[in-house]
Parts: sequence; C-alpha cells; structure tokens
Amino acid sequence: QVQLVESGGGLVQAGGSLRLSCAASGSTETMGWYRQAPGKQREEVAHMERLGTTHYADSVKGRFTISRDNAKNIVYLQMNRLKPEDTAVYYCNADIVRGPTMKNYWGQGTQVTVSL
Repeated sequence: QVQLVESGGGLVQAGGSLRLSCAASGSTETMGWYRQAPGKQREEVAHMERLGTTHYADSVKGRFTISRDNAKNIVYLQMNRLKPEDTAVYYCNADIVRGPTMKNYWGQGTQVTVSL
C-alpha cells in the first residue's frame, strides 16, 4: 500500500527552526509540502521535481529549503526563521509511480506551531 509518512512537526518559538521529513513507500516524481492554517485554504509551500527544480511560495522564500533523497524517496523541508504566521498543519504531497501509472498522494499532516 502506498503511503506518505511525515515527521518533524512541533512547537517552536518565533525565529527558531524545524525540519519536516516525508518518506514515500514508492518511487516518486514531484514531491512537495502544503500547509493549512485554521480557517484558511490549503496552500502550497514548496515543491521539488525529481531532477531538482524547486518552487517556493513567496511567503517562505529565503527562509525554507526543500530537498530530497531520491534513493530513499524522502523529501525534507528545512524551516528557518519561523514566524507565528507559519503555524499550520503541514502536508506532504507526492506523485508516486507504480509500474505504468502515477498517482498523487497526501500525507496525514503534521502540526507546526510557532509561538511568540
């Protein structure tokens, strides 16, 4: 069964850092992170294609870095200089390849809370 398993969320003070990890149970193409704050729509934070192209939301550019280990099918999100407005549930998203097909999957979400 295909799964995305996330880890690394938690509580941190403003200005601090956290690193999120997401491991996929199959070969992946694009992998990324989204977040959803209370009362707001889910938004993309960053994604990274298999060959290395990255994209960041304007709100996190210069503070967050996405990276991946293709051999292990893991994507990371290093979050530095965190702000209270970064508080949200962070979801991993990945295009997973199984034979001739590719499907998009979501992780279960991990809470990130940034306090003043």
